[in-house]
Amino acid sequence: MRFQLLGPLALADGPDTVVLQPSKPANLLAALLLHANSPVSAEYLQRAIWGEEQPATARAALQTCVLRLRRLFSKHGVTTSIDAVPGGYRITAEPPTLDLLGFRDRVRRAAGLDRDPEAELCALRDALSLWQGSLLANVRSVVLHRDEVPRLAEERLRAVERVCDLLLALGRCGEALVDLWTATRVHPGHERFHEQLIEALYRSGRQSQALAEYRRVKGFLLEELGVDPSPSLRRLELAVLRGEDLGPAGPVAPRVIRGETVALPAARPVTVPDAAPSTAPDAASVMAPDAASAPDQGVPPVTAQGVSPAQAQGASPVTPQAASGVVAPGPTPVPAQGGPPVLAQGGSPAPAPGATPVAAPVTAAGTTFAPVATPRIEPVPAVPHFTGRAAEAAALTARLTAPPPPGPEDHRPLTVLVSGAPGIGKSALAQHAARLARDAFPAGQLLVRMTRADGEPRPADEVAADVAAALGAAGDGRALLILDDVVDADQVRPLLTLRGEAGAGPGPAVVVTSRMGLGGLIATHGGWVQRLTTFTETESYALLLTALGTERVEAEPRAAHRLAAVCGHFPAALRILTARLLTRPGLRLADAADWLGDDPLARLTLTDSPDHSVSGLFDRALGRLDPRLSEAFTHLAQGPPTLLDDRGPDDDGPVPEAVREQLADAGLLEDGPPGPYRIHDLLRAHARRTARIRDRRTEKV
Repeated sequence: MRFQLLGPLALADGPDTVVLQPSKPANLLAALLLHANSPVSAEYLQRAIWGEEQPATARAALQTCVLRLRRLFSKHGVTTSIDAVPGGYRITAEPPTLDLLGFRDRVRRAAGLDRDPEAELCALRDALSLWQGSLLANVRSVVLHRDEVPRLAEERLRAVERVCDLLLALGRCGEALVDLWTATRVHPGHERFHEQLIEALYRSGRQSQALAEYRRVKGFLLEELGVDPSPSLRRLELAVLRGEDLGPAGPVAPRVIRGETVALPAARPVTVPDAAPSTAPDAASVMAPDAASAPDQGVPPVTAQGVSPAQAQGASPVTPQAASGVVAPGPTPVPAQGGPPVLAQGGSPAPAPGATPVAAPVTAAGTTFAPVATPRIEPVPAVPHFTGRAAEAAALTARLTAPPPPGPEDHRPLTVLVSGAPGIGKSALAQHAARLARDAFPAGQLLVRMTRADGEPRPADEVAADVAAALGAAGDGRALLILDDVVDADQVRPLLTLRGEAGAGPGPAVVVTSRMGLGGLIATHGGWVQRLTTFTETESYALLLTALGTERVEAEPRAAHRLAAVCGHFPAALRILTARLLTRPGLRLADAADWLGDDPLARLTLTDSPDHSVSGLFDRALGRLDPRLSEAFTHLAQGPPTLLDDRGPDDDGPVPEAVREQLADAGLLEDGPPGPYRIHDLLRAHARRTARIRDRRTEKV
């Protein structure tokens, strides 16, 4: 059991959380936890509960509140005690049992990692992941919100500020932009955030936006506060106007430990983003096979401009040219989403097919970000550490490299559909096979994202216009399109008649990845289908070997097989697991298997990026369904496996056969045995857990 202060006041036990309703005992608990391990005077507690004007019976009522809290603790199995001390009370807590102490402990540990910017950044992200929303939103105490909440908010702001400094120092300006856009809008008077935002924009090759941001903050300061921007902001504006080289990033930034500001050295300077394009090898990444497959991983393709997958691992940054909203294989303007045509910075050609793409950054937890423009068309990226799927990859590559059929049909694109459950590795397989077959497509290979950052499908006419423009800019020969995360067949049909220049020969080959079966598309347009299932036991073990290293895995082979089994041999789950284990090199695999087995759904998530989670992946998949289908799936998952049995055409049972077929088509039901269908264990557990949480009533104290 742990207490949560960094958001609504709550008690948490594994995946279950009890959010306390506003009440006087909640005020008391918040006041005690804010000063955990220290005596808190009765006078202060009374002011925290009733404000400055207290009733005559406040002292006796305080004792009643303490009694009610102790009863609540006993009811929920909380072993923490509220002790009476001379003049007041004290509650004892440790970093694992109180998120505020956990945050401060992680920030303190990050302070000792100033010689390793990547490690410090990871530690700070881990600390910020503990923030879960508006501070003490359910605590109705004027005193606490006046005296304590601003101090805690300042601790968080200092940590976010340091994170952005580290990102700038590491050349990951695009990733910093994601944090800074929100920070500057939520805290418009915090000039340091504005300074970092302007610097990040300028280092990303977006000089005009940097100057526009300076004018915006200058206007705000004059209108709202009647002051001019700080000298450092004015110096930065002058440097941007002159087009000066800012030099290595990484100014000294303060660190917060228990509310005290401690100045520490800045991160080591690294190459700034006007260097050459990144050529980091695949081995530089530690991500597992789905790493390049944002929609399949349960990660929305929210992409910051100017940051590559290699940068996400601390490698060299991409050039400013790669920051344009659409990356096509030539300098022809391509319309950016919701705006006029744009050209790669300075009129230079965009990266050639196969160059490192702009990728989705990991955002700071506890912060809600506005949607960031996602590159809708980009060269097909390599998949780091692609493991397994040998037969599927070989078959798909052979299909792509086969000569097109002769005759009048040779203008019809070759269509291959890669389908399967969310997180099963569809995008990774398609991109890997495309890279293997790149010599067969001299006009280039393009990844076309078919959904927006919020998961909404893009209209077919919008996609068709973008693809036509990209093909018009392609070179001679045949091109390959990967239409990634297709929602329905209507999105695809207009693209199957597209070609480059008139009379230029066969149209592009098309690989479609989709959670849906898209049988109607195959029936009307033909094509070849590759349906993916979970990894085999051998493939899962090979993934662990590749991601974690032979020495670590082969030292505990049984534990490695247990870990794969707990993950259900599900690629997305294995990828998240390996990422967690890589950040804990001293953790034995046997201990990790025990820890994961206690609550796999809650622990198959990345603490510094809650969007990278199995639960989030499944939530987004179910959110795409018609509500009636989603309810039917929940009913099947909560019931016995016999609900999936085939009872014949005359007995559909509580969930009709047609509905089960639709769920299977959406990748949520797998082929049997036993029976015609089955539900993956992780999906079943998620549906049951979601239903339990939905039905849980808010606890009142």
